[in-house]
Amino acid sequence: MGRYGQFSEQTYRNTFTKGNFDWFDFNQHLAKKVCTGSFLALAVDPSYIPKSGKKTPWFRKFWSGAAGETKKGLELTGIGLMDVDNHECMTLGSFQTPDSITLEDMDYNLIDWYREQLISRKDRLLPITKTIVADAFFSKETFVRPLVKEEFNVVSRLRNDAVLFYPTTESPTGKRGRPKLYDGKVDFANLDTSRCEEIPVDNGRLFGLRAYSKSLKGYVKIAVWYPLEGRTDRWQIYFSTDVSMSTKDVINCYRVRFLLEFCFRDAKSFAGLTNCQARDLRRLEFHFNASFSAINLAKVACKELGMPFSVSSCKSMIHNAYMLERFICVSGMKPDPHIIDKLFKELVLFTARTA
Repeated sequence: MGRYGQFSEQTYRNTFTKGNFDWFDFNQHLAKKVCTGSFLALAVDPSYIPKSGKKTPWFRKFWSGAAGETKKGLELTGIGLMDVDNHECMTLGSFQTPDSITLEDMDYNLIDWYREQLISRKDRLLPITKTIVADAFFSKETFVRPLVKEEFNVVSRLRNDAVLFYPTTESPTGKRGRPKLYDGKVDFANLDTSRCEEIPVDNGRLFGLRAYSKSLKGYVKIAVWYPLEGRTDRWQIYFSTDVSMSTKDVINCYRVRFLLEFCFRDAKSFAGLTNCQARDLRRLEFHFNASFSAINLAKVACKELGMPFSVSSCKSMIHNAYMLERFICVSGMKPDPHIIDKLFKELVLFTARTA
């Protein structure tokens, strides 16, 4: 920003400490230009951020999915808005995860922290959509039930050995005592297809049913996918706390969740997400959100230009525009506006078309 912007590096650095820019509102405005479908959902996903320095706030060991082990650094949780129909995702904001010592002082664990961060933003999230999608790590009662009480719907994945029960088909007897809530346990190796609906899919078999979850302590909509015909040892169980959601929407909503991971990948590769040297929470927050917003701006630019989204092509296009502007400014000659208007767009998009 100091190299290509209109202000010095010190000006940007001082701005990082103010923290008064509303990144959520800014990114939501950008997201409306890209996520135009009717089925919207919020994706939540933490990601490891490599960082060094003992004076860095909340510097501790965190899980790195790419390395498959815990590593020293930071953890950043992103909140993305997904357009499930059109397979688009825009990052609305992010928040940093405290280290284990800070969480213990707050009497929190990781699940509690993730949950409370979402609940604290419910006034801004609920008007967008009530559906929150998270990976299997979040399919815990302490995460799901409090969010349901706040009027959210959670879509996630259960373990293959999850304990589920069929809903009862018996009518109330009128006798004293608690009525029967459910029947037998769901055996996914020998699924009772008479109590399920089968959805046609291209690869494998997909079944949907309403079931009672022992771990979540409530009824959920279940989507069970068997990858191969006759193969009953590798099923995948997806669920939604919205029992009225269709089986196809449950599995589609969860599978589109990976688009938020692409936002992290692009921000790390092209927007300097992991290059911040700051040791202040406000500066780190500003830097992380600025990186995500840069990727959002690139997606909007590609959308308006009618070109497929590619951060590399978009970066080349912006660099070409910057270089052309610099050539014109330092040439010492008054350019012909007619020639500039005719050739500027072609020269700017040259690299993007040949990439």
